[in-house]
Amino acid sequence: MKLSRPVSWFLLAFGVWSWVIWVTFVKNLVKDGSGLAFDEGHPTAYFWVHLTLAVVSFVLGTVIGAIGLRGVRALRRTS
Repeated sequence: MKLSRPVSWFLLAFGVWSWVIWVTFVKNLVKDGSGLAFDEGHPTAYFWVHLTLAVVSFVLGTVIGAIGLRGVRALRRTS
């Protein structure tokens, strides 16, 4: 299957965007001072659920970005 140039770049951009957003989110989650993420220094269910969402998003962003990168590289080889 061959991806078009716009689709390849979109997938690559999506992967990068996913990492930027979720890394920022995890940093903010760890520094949470509202009491939602930590209760007396111990992680809460809120923390674990959101950390799981972030990890899944990291994995999906990496896979999607890698597909986009492979598409961009393939287009450059054929051009």
